[in-house]
Amino acid sequence: MAGRGTTATVALERAGIAFTVHEYAHDPRASSYGREASEALGVAADRVFKTMIASVDGDLVAGVVPVEGQLDLKALAAAVGGKRGAMAEVAAAERATGYVAGGISPVGQRKRLPVVLDASAMTHRTVFCSGGRRGLEIELAPADLVRATNATVASIRSGAGTPQG
Repeated sequence: MAGRGTTATVALERAGIAFTVHEYAHDPRASSYGREASEALGVAADRVFKTMIASVDGDLVAGVVPVEGQLDLKALAAAVGGKRGAMAEVAAAERATGYVAGGISPVGQRKRLPVVLDASAMTHRTVFCSGGRRGLEIELAPADLVRATNATVASIRSGAGTPQG
């Protein structure tokens, strides 16, 4: 991994957290980065999580939900003690995290944002999330993801067909 690490993998190594790196050839035409990761790695979509950056009462927060789900902005706001949530502008998300959209990791962000991990993650032995760039996923135990990000665990995934917020 020498020379190929990202701030996410470096942060996990420094914290002494066990993880596995999974790389795949990212297709720039892919309509969903998370679905692409799930298919490329042959992993069930409910184990692959995407990091969504939202603004809750004016402060950026990272919501981490399964790739096939949507982020429930009201539930995210409630999880961090806020009232109103809205998706952040892509440029603001990239500036705050230091990652490019489609490769935003909940781990090793430039500005350490509050992280809320969807409770469904805790039902799996391991989960996948972005390793800090497109085409790079990290696999780790959900409890270790919580520890690495100081995450709050809450039900923040909206149901199918439910409005986002």
